[in-house]
Amino acid sequence: MFNQIFLDQILFAVLPYVSLVVLLTVSIQRYRSQAFSYSSLSSQFLENQHHFWGVVPFHYGIITVLFGHLVGFLIPQQLLWWNSVPVRLYFFELTGFVFAILTLVGLISIIIRRMTNPKIKMVTSRADWIIFGIFIIQIITGLYMAVFHSWGSSWFATSMAPYMWSIVSFSPDVTYLTAMPWTVKLHIASAYFMLTFFPYTRLVHILVVPNPYLWRKPQVVRWYGNWKSKRVL
Repeated sequence: MFNQIFLDQILFAVLPYVSLVVLLTVSIQRYRSQAFSYSSLSSQFLENQHHFWGVVPFHYGIITVLFGHLVGFLIPQQLLWWNSVPVRLYFFELTGFVFAILTLVGLISIIIRRMTNPKIKMVTSRADWIIFGIFIIQIITGLYMAVFHSWGSSWFATSMAPYMWSIVSFSPDVTYLTAMPWTVKLHIASAYFMLTFFPYTRLVHILVVPNPYLWRKPQVVRWYGNWKSKRVL
């Protein structure tokens, strides 16, 4: 019992702030020292056959799912009012589930593409594989909760939203999560680990959208060798 309480404190009262500090400091440091690395490092020009079926479903799915979480965080009372009518509750839950499936399909397509195409595999870093693994944990646990712990949007509004606001107000209250199933805790903890690892990956490009290409310094490209002797085919 003591170990469980201690673990909850570490994961849900300490880790959130560690994640935010790492996210902010590393992101700022990376942008100041390696501004040109703030890119998605798109590999579309290397291979485009499966690019659409991976990136498009993933982006539409993850944006919709995140929007649903944001609604539960910002306006939990209004969400509970919406869910008070069964038809609207079913609609909200089904929509979230469908877009989570869409996210998983897109992510699997992206992973397969990066594993099977030699050109794409060469430009895929270790950081990419780690973030893919965290994404898989996030999506699988989210789908598991949707199936085996029904009406997640309602208990998100009643338990998760107050917990998250306690984090924002610098008075973390983990009692909201103490009785939660292990899948819920894994889902939350993996989100914090994702934030911690975020600034080391290509995902940082979402912090600079639109990217200030028009006013940042030009990139210097150096050609080594006798370019005059090269034939243009």
